[in-house]
Amino acid sequence: QVHVVESGGALVQPGESLRLSCAASGTIFSINDMGWYRQAPGKQRELVATITSGGSTNYAESVKGRFTIARDNAKNTMYLQMNSLKPEDTGVYYCNARLVSTSLNEFDLWGQGTQVTVSS
Repeated sequence: QVHVVESGGALVQPGESLRLSCAASGTIFSINDMGWYRQAPGKQRELVATITSGGSTNYAESVKGRFTIARDNAKNTMYLQMNSLKPEDTGVYYCNARLVSTSLNEFDLWGQGTQVTVSS
């Protein structure tokens, strides 16, 4: 079985930093695009940042200059460095990975989410 698992969520104060990780496990051929999404209480899930297998990145306007997405292809792991956190960054952060199976079928996989709470 293939899984993606997020980690690193926590309760932090405004202005602090946090780093999230997303690790893919199981037998896969490769990972194409990966991304972080978040969902605040009562709101729809929204894109935070994405990264291609080649390292090209894309960010939501609200996090540009504060968040950095990165990946380690050798470890099948993606990261989200979050600096200068604000209360409005609070939510459940989800990892999404577009995986390629050993039979070369492409499919999306979501993690279970990790809670980030920014509050004084």
